[in-house]
Amino acid sequence: MGGSGSGKSYIAKQISNKFNIPHFDLDDIFWDNQAEEYGIKTPELERDNKLKKLVEQPSWIIEGVYFKWVKPSFKKAEKIFILNIPLSLQEERIWSRYEKRKLGEVTSAKKETLQSVIDLIDWNRRYNQEHIPNFIKDNEFKRKIIQLENNEDIFKYLV
Repeated sequence: MGGSGSGKSYIAKQISNKFNIPHFDLDDIFWDNQAEEYGIKTPELERDNKLKKLVEQPSWIIEGVYFKWVKPSFKKAEKIFILNIPLSLQEERIWSRYEKRKLGEVTSAKKETLQSVIDLIDWNRRYNQEHIPNFIKDNEFKRKIIQLENNEDIFKYLV
């Protein structure tokens, strides 16, 4: 877990490749990437069924920003990593990703706009400053949570 631009997708792919474990981005479940417009959510029942199928697998890596609807994954997870990467770096990565998608350097099913990126940066600040601390404080899975300030430190806990 971590804010947008914290490196969740990057490090999840690295772990997936190193240990040959399937990796899933929760945005692909939460958002309807087939919708005509950006920001359309997948219906809850469909989303929850997709998550259930993922966590029934013998091993998996999922990454995202979500708390409430992913509780079944927290129950089954061995560890919950939270990436506490500096906000300035996250925002730099958000802008860079947007620019690369708009220039066609990176393919994406996401149909973001300049306004949606500005909104994402605003949301991401609140997420990092309020939501993550509240999640950690009020979480029944505290014993599984490991906070990291550097993505690569995750490998210290996986070998």
